[in-house]
Amino acid sequence: MIQTRAIPTVLPYQGKVPVIDPTAFLSNAVVIGDVEIGAGSNIWFNVTIRGDVHSIRIGKNTNIQDGSVVHCTKNRFSTTIGDNVTIGHLALLHGCVVEDGAFIGMKACVMDGVVVESGAMVAAGALVTPGKRVKSGELWGGSPARFLRALTEEDLRIQMSIAPHYAEMAQTYLEEVGGGVE
Repeated sequence: MIQTRAIPTVLPYQGKVPVIDPTAFLSNAVVIGDVEIGAGSNIWFNVTIRGDVHSIRIGKNTNIQDGSVVHCTKNRFSTTIGDNVTIGHLALLHGCVVEDGAFIGMKACVMDGVVVESGAMVAAGALVTPGKRVKSGELWGGSPARFLRALTEEDLRIQMSIAPHYAEMAQTYLEEVGGGVE
């Protein structure tokens, strides 16, 4: 049997060292600089979180899926991601705020000054241009993204089931191959 361990890269930058809750799961993600990651969050394979020019704050029980990039804007926009947020594969979040319980779809791009309110959803492949506000209960999609429709009860049920699913998967990975921060 091959022994494996998914080891993240955690790097200081200009004297700022990432602060990662010991219950968070990080696979081979890269986390740099002024970053805080909350309890129970899970950061998956090939994610880059780069707090080198401003701060990045990630809440509790949030999942950031494979290949995503989280960055910020020098001297202008930090990035804040709330609790119980789901960020799909290959998403790009840059200098924005994603509030508790929001959902960002695969390959979505959320740009500087955007606010995605609690319980809002950004569709896969959407480009949310600078300064927009995606309101609670709304689905935005397209390029550039625009309001498509109100979320249904089924949308919200599915949305709220994803973060706990990824938390469970992270626990399985921790038990089988490791991947926490030491």
